[in-house]
Amino acid sequence: MIRRGITIGLIVCLLAAAGYGGWFYNQVTTYTHEQISDDVYAIYGFGGNVGVLRTDIGTVLVDSMTFTMQGKRVRKLAEDLTGKPVVMVINTHYHLDHTHGNPAMPADTRFFSTSATVRHLLATEPDFWDENADYLPRETVDDDRTVQIGNKSVRMLHAGRGHTDGDLVVLFVDDRVVHTGDLMFGGRYPNIDLEAGGSVRDWAGTLDRVSELHFDRVIPGHGPATDRDGLAAYRAFIAELAVIGAHAAAEGWTLEHTLAHTTLTKNTGMSDFVIPLIMHIDTDFVVRRAWEEATGTVTARSR
Repeated sequence: MIRRGITIGLIVCLLAAAGYGGWFYNQVTTYTHEQISDDVYAIYGFGGNVGVLRTDIGTVLVDSMTFTMQGKRVRKLAEDLTGKPVVMVINTHYHLDHTHGNPAMPADTRFFSTSATVRHLLATEPDFWDENADYLPRETVDDDRTVQIGNKSVRMLHAGRGHTDGDLVVLFVDDRVVHTGDLMFGGRYPNIDLEAGGSVRDWAGTLDRVSELHFDRVIPGHGPATDRDGLAAYRAFIAELAVIGAHAAAEGWTLEHTLAHTTLTKNTGMSDFVIPLIMHIDTDFVVRRAWEEATGTVTARSR
């Protein structure tokens, strides 16, 4: 009976693993896209949203998803949509779900990010970027820079700390479309990378600077495309988190007390961000991160 029970248990585990593997494969090989303007598209899949800009000399991508295999598919889809080869990739920050598709791009592609993003890439994944050194961002923007790509202007802005300390916002100037990277998560609770210099306290001010740009449509790092009102609603949520953290710190509340006595009111329409066995971001997570920053309980990684 014991042997039979062990056998049944192994079979159940194998079936569960096979089921998860099938689900995961389906996730990383499924893509949808949306036309945002005449020359801008968003590609959605397992990883950060990819912004696509058609210019008369080539295609510009913002981010490249989670795996090199995905990068190959994203590249093909983007080039099919625009009819032009990829010539430029902008990485909004260092997380692998926005950068690991880089090695699928043409060898002569120009790669951009902030210098903080490059430091984080090399600090967190030295082996990967040693093997793929040609696809590491070599052109850095730490303030505000506009690049002319054929008939289109692409503005890159480091507006301040938020998701990390190296977030880069990309404005497709002629199309009035902004890609925020993970400075905005559409319809879901955000990851807050305090260890990489992210800041709940500074985030709303960073979004205020983004709001000063001239745009009509917004491609967030995750979730569906939106507009100015959507970005403003998200900014209100982030500002509320900062107030919660500051109040808890001022009152000397423990984390447990803060979680038990905190009610979010600016989170309408938000859902948990879940990747089975990997990540579960919910209200407790974002409140905890606000509390940790406000009370100084997080030690930032050396950068």
